[in-house]
Amino acid sequence: MLIGECTMTGFKRALGRTKTLIIPFGTIEAHGTHLPLNTDTFIIREAVKKAADKAGVFMAPPVQYGVCTSTGQHPGTVGITPPTLRLLALDIVRDAYTKGLRNFILISGHGGGSHMQALKDAGETLAIELKGAKVAVACLYEILPKKVFDIIETEGDSHAGELETSLMLHLAPRLVKGRAKEEYPRFTRPVIAADKVKCWPGAVWGNPARAAAEKGELVFAMMVDEIAALARRMEKGKKTRQPCLPE
Repeated sequence: MLIGECTMTGFKRALGRTKTLIIPFGTIEAHGTHLPLNTDTFIIREAVKKAADKAGVFMAPPVQYGVCTSTGQHPGTVGITPPTLRLLALDIVRDAYTKGLRNFILISGHGGGSHMQALKDAGETLAIELKGAKVAVACLYEILPKKVFDIIETEGDSHAGELETSLMLHLAPRLVKGRAKEEYPRFTRPVIAADKVKCWPGAVWGNPARAAAEKGELVFAMMVDEIAALARRMEKGKKTRQPCLPE
């Protein structure tokens, strides 16, 4: 159920069936020359929409801005700071709690370390603060089964590469503008690069040329299943995975 499309009376009736709210988080972020800036938001929105319907739970409108560190200087990226993201997550969940919701899944289509740490920090606070509430925090790509890597051929594939391009070819082929060339960032960690574009000019991490809509369809189905399964575990009160995020 899309909570934003419920009426007051519809929301109250639905609370008798579910008290779980999935909140998707995305970005407006450079994704090569071939994928739209809202790729993360688009993918997580579509996956959560199907999963929420499958599990019979609420879905919140996506938070469309996130923390973009490595792509922060690239054309089109519009990001927010970690404190802002943390406060957004806190405010949304706290107010939803006052309306009777008790299970909260904060799930992100963007896996940046600072971004996920902000969501994890919010989740830790909420889990202690809200009596009787359960909070899960995860990056969408971390909960996928290992068999995904039988589908995606590019070793170390990540941002705007084979996987995300395949997903967008399945979900919205009209938004895919050809294929950017294969690329991997040249960051020299732990030294922090002041000029991110120089180290990563194309904002691609992987090989988009290997992408295919059929691969995206298979992975998308796995995403929906995993999110729906997590929602059901939250509903039934079974032990759920603790926030497990990249540091």
